[in-house]
Amino acid sequence: MKIRLATFNLFQFVKPPHSWYTKKEKFTNEQWIKKTTWIKKQIKKMDADVIGFQEVFSRDALKILVNDLGYKYFETTDAAKLSKNNPLIFVSTTVAIASKYPITNMQEVKAHIPSIKKHNFEGFFKFSRIPIKATITLPNEKEFLVYVSHLKSNRLNEFEYVFNEEDKLSYKKELVNKALEDKYSSSLKRRLCEASSLFFDIKKSKKPCVLMCDLNDKEFSITIDALSNNKYHDEKRKETFILHDAYHQIEHEIYNPHPEQKEILRTPTSYFAGKGNVIDYIFVSKEFNKRNKQNIAKVSSYEIYDDAIRSNHDGSLLTSDHAQIVCELTFH
Repeated sequence: MKIRLATFNLFQFVKPPHSWYTKKEKFTNEQWIKKTTWIKKQIKKMDADVIGFQEVFSRDALKILVNDLGYKYFETTDAAKLSKNNPLIFVSTTVAIASKYPITNMQEVKAHIPSIKKHNFEGFFKFSRIPIKATITLPNEKEFLVYVSHLKSNRLNEFEYVFNEEDKLSYKKELVNKALEDKYSSSLKRRLCEASSLFFDIKKSKKPCVLMCDLNDKEFSITIDALSNNKYHDEKRKETFILHDAYHQIEHEIYNPHPEQKEILRTPTSYFAGKGNVIDYIFVSKEFNKRNKQNIAKVSSYEIYDDAIRSNHDGSLLTSDHAQIVCELTFH
């Protein structure tokens, strides 16, 4: 049996006459038809069984759209907030999940208070977007958890470190801890609190799980350690991981925008100031890890749908400014 899972940042999914953040930021009816037509084509092309969505404002419109494409099950954990001064302006966004298989349970992901205190978070903590934790039941009655998240973005363009594959966790923590203590980046602090809360929720879960997310952080970032690495949370532990990047579970063709360079790059899922970054991910638990002899399924493909951002790095409001990721699991 094969299951295909996808993560899809919709880029301001706001049905007119509503707008996002300011009164002028909205689609005309013609633009909305073009955008939803493109989204439908992408969903058909991706051919996923379960999709996690980010940047969902008009959830009822999305529910109708995915229902028309055969996704009978649709859930959100929150509703996008409207401005108190203008009920036609959305001031927050949400995540959503659509599935062809029954969503048999929805649970809350709670903030992990010890982690909030450990990161010296000031004030009342809440997720910037409430994550989804959904139980999917397959025809063979097997169950697994699907988390959908959209972590805190770096809206203020605060200083944040960029790490590479060679950087050790101790080095990353040393630099980042100084940044957090000196209050260089409140966005990073919130993102690490969100990732840590997800880590502890996933760790205590007894079911196999998949996390589909817009991480809003780059490859090799410390956010990924907070999300997956036991040692990040306990120095006494070895580097063992509760989640594994599905990308690394299979072999890939190498993306190299400049053949004369020796640098080997992972295909970007988003661009900022012309530079490509990987910020969209699908992570899998040990039950889907190819190195685990007791796994119940393996990642059989990992596909990146980046046509829209390859031709236009800034993305288009009529399409998206993110690539879509599809991971296929083949069960034994």
